[in-house]
Amino acid sequence: MKEKYWIAFSAIEQLDSTFIQRLYNYFGDIETAFNSTLNELKQIEGLSVRKAENFIEKKKSVNPDKVYEEVLKRGIKFLTFDNPNYPYMLSQIFNPPMVLYYKGDLFSCNLERTVAFVGSRRASLTGRDSVRRVITELGNTDICIVSGLASGIDTVSHVSAIDSNLKTIGVIASGLDHIYPSANKHLYEQIENGFGAVVTEYFPTFEPLKFRFPQRNRIVTGLSYGTVVGEAAMKSGALISANLTLEQGRELMCIPGAISNKNTEGIYHLIKNGATIVTSGEDILNALNWEYGNVNPAYHTNPQDNPIPPSQKLIFDIIEIEPRGFDEIQAETKMDTEELLSLLTIMEINGLIEHTEGDRYKKL
Repeated sequence: MKEKYWIAFSAIEQLDSTFIQRLYNYFGDIETAFNSTLNELKQIEGLSVRKAENFIEKKKSVNPDKVYEEVLKRGIKFLTFDNPNYPYMLSQIFNPPMVLYYKGDLFSCNLERTVAFVGSRRASLTGRDSVRRVITELGNTDICIVSGLASGIDTVSHVSAIDSNLKTIGVIASGLDHIYPSANKHLYEQIENGFGAVVTEYFPTFEPLKFRFPQRNRIVTGLSYGTVVGEAAMKSGALISANLTLEQGRELMCIPGAISNKNTEGIYHLIKNGATIVTSGEDILNALNWEYGNVNPAYHTNPQDNPIPPSQKLIFDIIEIEPRGFDEIQAETKMDTEELLSLLTIMEINGLIEHTEGDRYKKL
């Protein structure tokens, strides 16, 4: 049972995928790599002695059988790097994850027709509408939408995919024990229960720490044949994703927006440097040389058929009488920014509220 050694490696927080891959390539066997001694590791040319010593020390507290059972008892599925079913496009990037954990049905997604959508967490009304419109035009096909399950453009992308009868893959920056932002709990569940898969490289208990989000971005773009940037400031995670897309030799596409919006400064920088302009779903198909392709069987459900969750009802009550600004809603709900942004985005997509000028929200 070699799989448990892949899991054991991934259960050591201080290790990155490049270190694990280097050992695997050197020894040619994951069990041998995990059980290697410090003297054996010192024979690997260019390997940091400090990292080798750290690995030898940390692995003392990791029981391969135990961590393997921890994953199985949670009902989490996984693919190891040596598995023939490991996603081909992801295997081709510089530092692919050595283990890909997931919930849902990853192989219901057409991994040969994947396109990523990335962008600002505090996306403008125009930016969100543009992403929704482009994804809707791809509806009822076997194209799979990949994004990061954060607030803003990520949430719009996943929800729009579901509403358009598309499969979607959400790549998260933590282990599957955690849901971040918590407002996306229902979205996680939708994806896991028929709309695609939630995936991560992190062992189930690992928390969504800040440095893991940029690392997560390489998987979003790495799973995809091309990346569409919805909105991006000059210094943003979306620009990191754009650069990763180019490094990985994939197609970079951008949705233009208002030049007065700071979140489009990065967009026009990318366009000036050769990114493809996208104003419709057809532009994506042309850029990737795809046809519209197969039509998915209908599995669409209307979000408005479900009762409004308590957290959304709380927001509803606050804007019952008159439109309220984001800061006002946050002050009354005491929600953190990420959670509130996700809730407002989902409610807007579901036709429950409208985002109006002046960053105000009104009930529909």
